[in-house]
Amino acid sequence: MNQIPAGKPNYGNWVSTRLLYLPGGVGIFFAGLSFLFPWLVILSIFFLLCFAYFAYARWCFSPTGKNIQARIQSLLLDHFEWAGVGRVLDIGCGSGSITIMVAKKYSDVHVTGVDYWGGAWEYSKGVCERNAEIEGVGDRVTFQKASASALPFEDETLEAVISNLAFHEVGDTRDKRLLIKEALRVLKKGGVFAFQDLFLWKLVYGEVEDLPGVIRTWGVESVEFINTSESQFIPKALKLPFMVGTIGILRGRK
Repeated sequence: MNQIPAGKPNYGNWVSTRLLYLPGGVGIFFAGLSFLFPWLVILSIFFLLCFAYFAYARWCFSPTGKNIQARIQSLLLDHFEWAGVGRVLDIGCGSGSITIMVAKKYSDVHVTGVDYWGGAWEYSKGVCERNAEIEGVGDRVTFQKASASALPFEDETLEAVISNLAFHEVGDTRDKRLLIKEALRVLKKGGVFAFQDLFLWKLVYGEVEDLPGVIRTWGVESVEFINTSESQFIPKALKLPFMVGTIGILRGRK
């Protein structure tokens, strides 16, 4: 019997420590210079306010705070209507949280999580694998490095595809709708999908009302949009476009 590693899983935080250190450090720097150049106190206050905002947001997302991060992830699983048979792909798995949640919910599936694990995040393949072992699903999940813009799978080979807040982060594809198309490419006919992202942010996706129609032209049987940004547990301070104020779910069947 394989021994489960001791400790708790580490799923990280959507507000990285860099978003605290950078504005905080700059704010303190300008505060020091303001003794020589008093007008710099304005810049100091601005950056310190940014620090305070991101510190609050990080606390909100943390499991020791409001646990908003896990609750938003649960929204995706709540709207993932699937029979639970076959192989699942989690695109942009990050710390492996959604991959592991799917594996724990469906006992007879194998889940593959892919991510590019760039330097902007405190995640890695090793973190994902350790989390999976701690959660007791290490034998039913696989993690590999890959870009959402070029998934390493043949056409129509997977029974389900899921993704949480990943597409808008992909830097090598300007039109983020193409990432949805690529995700659907590897999905079998009749397979189900559920994607949560900043679909209400017009600068990223355009008019959300147009998205379902565009997706149907790719040979999808059904698709619907669910506005999860209106969830009552999300604090108003987090309902900014660059945070989670524009999130929504696209789900359907190919």
